[in-house]
Amino acid sequence: MIIDGKKIAEEIHGEIKEAIAHIVGRPPCLAVILVGEHPASKIYVSRKTRSCEEVGILSIKKVLPETVSEEELILEIQQFNANPEVDGILVQLPLPKHIHPSLIASLIDPQKDVDGFHPINVGKMLLGETDGFLPCTPMGIRELFLRSNIDVTGKHAVLIGRSNIVGKPMAALLMQKAPGGNATVTITHQHTKNLKEISRMADIIIAAIGKAKFVTADMVKEGAIVIDVGINKIEDPTAKSGSRLVGDVDFDQVKDKCSLITPVPGGVGPMTIAMLLQNTLQSYRQREGSILT
Repeated sequence: MIIDGKKIAEEIHGEIKEAIAHIVGRPPCLAVILVGEHPASKIYVSRKTRSCEEVGILSIKKVLPETVSEEELILEIQQFNANPEVDGILVQLPLPKHIHPSLIASLIDPQKDVDGFHPINVGKMLLGETDGFLPCTPMGIRELFLRSNIDVTGKHAVLIGRSNIVGKPMAALLMQKAPGGNATVTITHQHTKNLKEISRMADIIIAAIGKAKFVTADMVKEGAIVIDVGINKIEDPTAKSGSRLVGDVDFDQVKDKCSLITPVPGGVGPMTIAMLLQNTLQSYRQREGSILT
């Protein structure tokens, strides 16, 4: 059975739109900074700003050249930090090599850090505190579980990938004593020995390793739940554009073996954007007190 992330994300968009419609005063506001002309980044930013418009969130897009200095980027962030009418700040990744992403993340006001990458918000997540912001992709996966009535309690979840954006925070959320948590977690990566044997023990596989069709049927036990975070472009002569998007899971091989699976596209991706909108609304409420009619 396919988990329709697009449909669930649309439901969340509707809930956010309804909440914003009842706000008295200014709408929530998200500031997005894009550095350079990275094609995928431009697409992602366009999707995020369009989604903001659809639900009633004001979006400000600042486009900076690839050659922008770290100091100039920091100045832009500081201006958004100081603006009382900006609730969320997002710096689109990846950044040029001369800019340090960890430094940039640490300089965003943690109360406006709707990406959930600031060290304070990461710390709150690890401690299980609920007043910070969670990274959008892991948060979206947890929401998929909750809204699909998937109880992960006691289940063995194997994460394939250990990034700061997905793997590590996803492990933290799955281990929390909270809804969508209480799982037993194994993190694997490119240096893991016997990865295939470990993944075959999993009740839940979350693939976020950035390799097209990496997870094959022989890595999945019968009836497992498979969450595919990967977005990879591969050549496809039959496609109109000559290429198509696939995940880190070989969907055609795995779909008949597992009990539930997310597709690419239309699975985790829409949920990531939905959680960005949710975090922006949360920031607005925390900052403004959200006087509702």
